Amino acid sequence: MSDQTAPVSLEEFNHRLAEISETMPKRLRQCAEFVAQNTDRIAVSTVAELSAGAGVQPSAFMRFCQLMGFAGFSDMQRMFRETYAQKWPDYATRLENLRATGDDSPSALLAEFVEAGRLSLENLATTVDLETLETAVNVLAAAPMIHVVGFRRAFPVASYLSYAFEKMDIAAVLHDGVGNLNPRHAIRNGDVVIAITFAPYSQETIDLAAFAHANGNKVIAISDAPSGPMRKTDALMLSVSEVDVGAFRALSATISLAIALAVSVGAKRDKLGNGK
Repeated sequence: MSDQTAPVSLEEFNHRLAEISETMPKRLRQCAEFVAQNTDRIAVSTVAELSAGAGVQPSAFMRFCQLMGFAGFSDMQRMFRETYAQKWPDYATRLENLRATGDDSPSALLAEFVEAGRLSLENLATTVDLETLETAVNVLAAAPMIHVVGFRRAFPVASYLSYAFEKMDIAAVLHDGVGNLNPRHAIRNGDVVIAITFAPYSQETIDLAAFAHANGNKVIAISDAPSGPMRKTDALMLSVSEVDVGAFRALSATISLAIALAVSVGAKRDKLGNGK
């Protein structure tokens, strides 16, 4: 591994890449060229996907990460995710952008969010693979316990799913992090995890999904990018995208997907004789 300190920003990363790329062996130079042209993919892709894109073996991509000063791919990806998160505008900036366009009146915003919700709902049918949705329903209907996790923007979806399951007498646990508690060891054999996260992605959600996957539990992911970090858990991916208004993203399509998922699981359990 390189004895250099790992870059802590995209600017430092690009500067180092420019300094050493010409002296790299051929395979590592392929990695460098691919990364330089696809920096937006690093935060949401697996090492297998990136190495395939660069036309090299995963081991070569790992050596590239180490040459850049990282302990491995996970460390490099973490830097890209943190950079991504920093670039996403905060709420004050988003409000300033709305004011700059003159579209910050209540009536204009209502119209914009209604239109964004309509477009998001229309997109939902094409972003979700219906066969995967059917498989997810079957898996959840057979689960002795469903564990639901989602933080920040995903939390309303996670809490709604938990509420819906409880009203249908379906055993479910909401992992909400209250009191900084982490009840991951409540996940037993046969239990299923629903992990909900959107860019820039919640590390707590990713970690719980990875823990469940490592212990042989099935994971169902609701996320905005099929190539995102949940792919590492072999999750059944339910992809949903939301049209934003001035970088504010609502949950119109995501909540609709959650409702469809919960009701379908309840109906399936009744058919299987698992309902009340």
